[in-house]
Amino acid sequence: MSDGSVLLITGASSGIGEATARLAVAGGRRVVLAARSADKLEALAASLGGPEHALAVTADVTDFESQAAMVDKTLEHFGRLDAAFANAGFGAKRGFLEETPEHWRDMVLTNVLGAAYTIRATLPALTESGGHLLLTSSVAGRRALPGSLYSATKFSVTAMGEALRQEVDGKIRVTLIEPGMVDTPFFDTPKPDALQPDDIARAVLYALDQPSHVDVNEILIRPTSQPT
Repeated sequence: MSDGSVLLITGASSGIGEATARLAVAGGRRVVLAARSADKLEALAASLGGPEHALAVTADVTDFESQAAMVDKTLEHFGRLDAAFANAGFGAKRGFLEETPEHWRDMVLTNVLGAAYTIRATLPALTESGGHLLLTSSVAGRRALPGSLYSATKFSVTAMGEALRQEVDGKIRVTLIEPGMVDTPFFDTPKPDALQPDDIARAVLYALDQPSHVDVNEILIRPTSQPT
């Protein structure tokens, strides 16, 4: 659907979220850009054509009231919500003696509770529109990585997507996006052999563009050079 339908994206200020927003607007959609970085969101919204095409909403996905307000602003501005992409998340070094407990806590709250809050906040509007919920999981959500709490959070997202699909029973579509290594700000150094954010954005749009009777449940995407 590209006839002015409305796609909400969390984690929209960079990486996969930003690339998806750009591709969605180029295809005729309107987008709601949600993240904590107000300056980046406003600049991105302006580059996408301003309020008619892109609405910037500062939101903290770990705060349910913030996400509920995000949805209210979407409906007030565009009058509808057709799809939501629960994409906010970040990682951690592998090793159960790495990172700080505070970093772990923030990651678990963002990656797991944040995705659950996005489901809860958007589900009434998506059910009304017969819409589509997409979640960013990972290859790391399909196979455990040594010493990776991040992997455990993405296993949770994978399970969450399937649990939601069973609950909604065809009232909305549900898609898990499961990238391998992507060259985004997730990594401290460039990854020349990795996927690019646009590669994942095209997968998101592929799922969204299917006819309403087609529900693409999972898209697992690896770089050609990533064997596992």
